[in-house]
Amino acid sequence: MLAPKSISSVQPGGGVVVALELALGRLRRRLLRRFRKRYVARMETLRRGACVNCVHDIVDPRDLKFVHNVCGYSFDADADRFAWRGRLGLARLGLGEVVLVGGGFAIVAIALAFSMPWLAPLPALLSFWAVAFFRDPERSIPDAPGLVVAPADGVVDDIEAVEQSEELGGPAWRVGIYLSLFNVHINRVPVAARVLSLDYCPGLRRATNRVGHTSDNEQLRSLFETQASPRRRFLVRQVAGPAARRIVCELRPGQDVGRGDRFGLIKFGSRTELWLPREAGVELRAQLGQRVRAGQSVLAHFTEDRP
Repeated sequence: MLAPKSISSVQPGGGVVVALELALGRLRRRLLRRFRKRYVARMETLRRGACVNCVHDIVDPRDLKFVHNVCGYSFDADADRFAWRGRLGLARLGLGEVVLVGGGFAIVAIALAFSMPWLAPLPALLSFWAVAFFRDPERSIPDAPGLVVAPADGVVDDIEAVEQSEELGGPAWRVGIYLSLFNVHINRVPVAARVLSLDYCPGLRRATNRVGHTSDNEQLRSLFETQASPRRRFLVRQVAGPAARRIVCELRPGQDVGRGDRFGLIKFGSRTELWLPREAGVELRAQLGQRVRAGQSVLAHFTEDRP
């Protein structure tokens, strides 16, 4: 097992786009403090919570984009003038890539349209793909008791009975979902639960379509315990692929989450695994080759769950 590394943001692996966004954020805060002192003072009165020995420079809600899972500060919804960005139908934590990658290809396509029009369709298609990759559609979440839904879109290409899972403390089912570059990449919570722990592990760039060859890839393991009785533990493992090692996870230990809640994504190719206890009361319904949708497709049923 890879050695865990501390989590300091929602995207612990960093990246060029994140670094650029953080640099622009520092510049923005400097300009705000220089030219909009009244705005900065008003935002300080609207800031809620506390962050002991805080290392995060928080002026307004935009500054919580990457650190809201590790920072104690927050803002009420009506104080966030930028909440509209989350209603665009795109993952808010992928907007940087949409602007830089999608916008960059769009500029190239426009330039080629005037000089070499026969080449313009390729960057135009790449621009469209970059935007579509971060689409975040609404989902109708089933509400029947005990259902365990898929944590990701894709194809179930691996179902294995594991003799011993360290995190679950016994035998387990491992259900692997492969996400192509054309799937929706938003991850959703399989069943209402409390977050027990998070482990982020840097790693290799092996192809995620090779079943059984990704244990050393960059990954983030989220351990949950169901809210319904009898309380069961389950694990979601986000695995990054060769194109980019960019796992996003917005959870924090102790947080309560509902079935189908968004909790992260994996940028540019990935794999997601759901680990369930292999015990009485857990009925596995996943099938090899099954195409699943996050938050909708049922992979298992906790038959003894009750309110």
